[in-house]
Amino acid sequence: MKLKSIQHKLAFYGLQLLLVLTLFSACKEDVIRLNPLNESDYQVDGAPSVSLLGEDGKTQTSILEFRTLGSYDVSVQLNKPANQNIAGSITYDENVLKEYNEKHGTSYQAYPKDLVTFSGEGKVEIKQNEKMSSAVAIEVKPNPASSGSETYVIPLNSTVPSENSTFDTFMLFVKDMTKIPSTDKPNGLKVISCMEVNDTNPLNNLAFTLKNSGKLLVDEVILFSSNINYNETTGKVVLTHNPNVTHLLQNKDKYLKPLKDRGMKVILSVLGNHDRSGVANLSEQAAKEFAQELKATCLAYDLDGVFFDDEYSAYQYPVPPGFVSPSNQAAARLVYETKQAMPDKKTMVYVYGRTNYFGGSSALPGIPAGQYVDYALHDYLQSYSLTNNYPELERSGWFLSSGEYARNYYPSPTALRNIKTGGYGGTMIFSLDPNRSNYSFFQLSALRNIAVYMYDDELVVDNSKIYKKDW
Repeated sequence: MKLKSIQHKLAFYGLQLLLVLTLFSACKEDVIRLNPLNESDYQVDGAPSVSLLGEDGKTQTSILEFRTLGSYDVSVQLNKPANQNIAGSITYDENVLKEYNEKHGTSYQAYPKDLVTFSGEGKVEIKQNEKMSSAVAIEVKPNPASSGSETYVIPLNSTVPSENSTFDTFMLFVKDMTKIPSTDKPNGLKVISCMEVNDTNPLNNLAFTLKNSGKLLVDEVILFSSNINYNETTGKVVLTHNPNVTHLLQNKDKYLKPLKDRGMKVILSVLGNHDRSGVANLSEQAAKEFAQELKATCLAYDLDGVFFDDEYSAYQYPVPPGFVSPSNQAAARLVYETKQAMPDKKTMVYVYGRTNYFGGSSALPGIPAGQYVDYALHDYLQSYSLTNNYPELERSGWFLSSGEYARNYYPSPTALRNIKTGGYGGTMIFSLDPNRSNYSFFQLSALRNIAVYMYDDELVVDNSKIYKKDW
């Protein structure tokens, strides 16, 4: 992300060459090995004739987190208008979960059925010449047995018939967070802090709260960054972590658990590292295998998802064996396979490089980007519409007017007000560091603006929670 901002944002200042020379450094790796690559074509099944549609536009899986009572609306939709009135119901079906676990080699547990209720007993009707039923509200009571770290599933099925007698299913991944503090603000907007962990301590995110709500300013922290690399000796693609990321992961109880204990999400960033591999040139099989490595890492270190950034890669032409031509579609494939591997985790993309557009001919056939992209984080200070970039990704998944705190790129009050009034998800800040010389005026002023113009609140700084990098 630093290199991108040099090459893309500072070029008109005439500093591109100087900054590239000073910042162009590679990350060393702790290797996680993958199996040999398979270059078979990537295919996605077509849409079913009947599908369950969640309130967030998801049609196969979604995530419900709650801290009092949970609620999630589901409707039945057809892929063409009904030729007569059609009646049926949405049901809790443990066979759906059993089949899912068997197919994917997972062991998710069902959320207790007696804690789940369906409005109107789950009954739905699709009127003649219409494609959508009214919504069924799924109400979820807290689970006394949950500590907040477990992920359960409410498996859903539909009895609405279709012409070819197919039915679609839905896996609602549930996290009962009633025993964990929340960062959620009254208006639902979020602040994502993308931490340059080569320079700063992620615990600094604990220092900033809002006076009136008492909530932490930052909701999610991205560890920037791990890498995708090609191992010349083995000829395999590997996930790598530089010494700084390695230290944080290996000492997660000190650096990451305090964030999670306060309700923050911790996300792993992945980008290229100056060789032939990248997030935008893996074949189908390689994407599946790399997604499994990402899943293993998230499980091992209790991480909440992955952020994909197409930078730093030195893609080769002609395309070397084991890879495909770099493309937006190949990048989309990796994000899709990651969501398939861990549907209970978040998948985020940077609106830059080949992760910037998963629509049109760059889309995966039959799978709109909104089904596998949870958040799209705009490039620095950008705020244009992402409707075409990520079809079916709702505005609540768009993060606009990102700041770059190392170089004093900060969104204006007008941009922050637009986030609040436009139904967007929030904003991202990159490279927050209270120990940098520009903190006391520039960075702190930018954080105060977020508090005022996004939340109508006042920033409170706890200087006892300002940490230096101590490794």
